[in-house]
Amino acid sequence: MTVLDHVRNTPRATETGRGDGRGAGRTGGSAGLGLVLAGVATVVWSGSFVASRALHDSVPPVQAAFWRWLIAIAAVAPFAVGGAWRQRALIRRHLGFLTVASLLGITVYNTLVNQAGTSTSAGNMGLIMAASPVLMAVHERLTGGRLGVRRTLGLLIAVVGVLLLVSKGSLGLDLAPGDLWMVAAAVSFTSYSVLLRRRPAELGSLTFLFTTFVLGALMLAPAYGVSLAVQGGFSATPATVGPLLYVGVLSSAVAFFAWNKALSLIGAARAGVVYYLQPVCVALLSYPLLGEATGPAQAGCMALVLGGVVLGSRR
Repeated sequence: MTVLDHVRNTPRATETGRGDGRGAGRTGGSAGLGLVLAGVATVVWSGSFVASRALHDSVPPVQAAFWRWLIAIAAVAPFAVGGAWRQRALIRRHLGFLTVASLLGITVYNTLVNQAGTSTSAGNMGLIMAASPVLMAVHERLTGGRLGVRRTLGLLIAVVGVLLLVSKGSLGLDLAPGDLWMVAAAVSFTSYSVLLRRRPAELGSLTFLFTTFVLGALMLAPAYGVSLAVQGGFSATPATVGPLLYVGVLSSAVAFFAWNKALSLIGAARAGVVYYLQPVCVALLSYPLLGEATGPAQAGCMALVLGGVVLGSRR
């Protein structure tokens, strides 16, 4: 999720992820709590794909994204408004950066995820997103970085797993529209992630989060108006309001705080390994909630993607 990469790239996250062992996981109890919190965040974010899929035939994608961020703004505002006001000069100074980050990570990415949910399974969505480190590695290579043999092999294995998944085992061009939308979402997420490496360190984490929520919702507003005029609104029922509250409050606020605390306890590297369990969590949630069973082919693709990403993530 967008929040995931935001907290991975905060100065605090970088500091606690150091290999010197200081400041993260000093005691067994703290390490255990950190793993639990990382697991909570991962499960909550996995549920976002299930929620997007649950809304596919009742709430238009743009409207679902717009309401998600309005709810998220309301959830985060009590904790962030004061800091944002104190740092308003910094916000104005870095408004261009914040606008681009909001466009990629808030406006575009989550709308594409909702669009993908109209024509592909939640399991496929989670699995394709789990392979996003492949795209980050490609960017790293294009900007002069060296991947090494092991990372390259691992990432190639993950690519094969994704291609087999979205092409239904044929490696041909007959791809489901939702899978392609999800690939586009992964590209947007990667671009957002790369951009965040240049986030101004003096801008507070909650201020950044709140500001991007607000800017992202503002940029979605015109598309929301068009969607209302063309597609009409949606009925506010438990089946629509429930998933929207889930992604707005839990995925955009609660999971962020859980993940941030996990980083402070166990560091980014160990917490990141937990996040790679997301496709498994999505599969476990989508079966009882959506009736989406994971077949042998999907399980095989899952093994390829997860194995490749884990291998490619090792230094």
